[in-house]
Amino acid sequence: MRTLDLGRARPGRAVAIFSTLAVIVLLAGCGAAAGPAYDGGAGQPNGNGGSGPGTGSGTGSGIGSGTGTGSDQAAGGGVGSSSGNADNQGGGNGAGNGTPILDAARPDLLVIKTGTLAVEVKSIDAAVSAATTEMRGLGGYISGSSQTGDADQVSAAVTYRIPSDRWEDALIALRSLATKVVAEQTQTDDVTAQVVDLGARVRNLQATERAIQDVMAKAVTIDQILTVQAELTRIRGEIEQAGSAKAHLEEQATYSTLTVRFGLAPAPAPSPSPSVAVAEPAFDPGSEVARATGSLAGILQRLATVGIWFGIVWLPILLVLVATGLLAIWIFRRITRTVGRSLEAPPA
Repeated sequence: MRTLDLGRARPGRAVAIFSTLAVIVLLAGCGAAAGPAYDGGAGQPNGNGGSGPGTGSGTGSGIGSGTGTGSDQAAGGGVGSSSGNADNQGGGNGAGNGTPILDAARPDLLVIKTGTLAVEVKSIDAAVSAATTEMRGLGGYISGSSQTGDADQVSAAVTYRIPSDRWEDALIALRSLATKVVAEQTQTDDVTAQVVDLGARVRNLQATERAIQDVMAKAVTIDQILTVQAELTRIRGEIEQAGSAKAHLEEQATYSTLTVRFGLAPAPAPSPSPSVAVAEPAFDPGSEVARATGSLAGILQRLATVGIWFGIVWLPILLVLVATGLLAIWIFRRITRTVGRSLEAPPA
């Protein structure tokens, strides 16, 4: 029985294994960076990516990308892949029955739709319940809701996930529940190219994974096994990451998101009460004389009140102020006269 000595590997065989691994990693990078992709179908029989009647399409710039079921060697080495997307760089032909990504007539376009709708309703609870019933009937569901305020200031916001092909039906159903549509907004994001690119990346990485597994089977030393295993782990991580991103975009495109805000319609303003006409009284000379007499008596009373207050309060105050002023003037004149005489008298 032949046994392998892991401690003493043949140098030539080790170099061959590492060379093969390096070529595989290089080809995987070339495949991931490929140009515009097309959906894989029945490939051209004699594409420049693979030289022969293989049914698959070559990946990369005229170079086969890893292993597959193709029957012929690719021009740059390796085995042509029977599945995956073809790249037009380097002269490779695209899939024979593939459809261009930017064809607007394609039924499989993946478009993420999001929108908001603000409506006024007569009853918040009744409107939310009816809207939820309508959305469930269309195949949708509630992904979030909130309600704020009370009495006449109550409002609610509900986020629905609706199948994309029932988007217009959902908008029509919600508009029919409202007394008034306050605002409506819709956004779209075409992710078809992103999904196609992620799918191509996953397939290229899977082909690289199979090739690395073949290299793993030929590894003979611990260092070789660990190196290949690390590369295999990295490739599997990238496969899971790209696959998850692709699945998320597909789910977002399958179910659109619509946020509906419900508010109460304002109460109608009360109608103004009819004005009552007031009849003007007829002219009465006696009442006019009485009113004039009363006004005169009031004026005389106010004048008498002012006179009383002036004679009792303000007149004494004014007399005191006048007397004080006169006294001050007399004192000032006396002082001035005395100073003047002293200045005019001749010195002794």
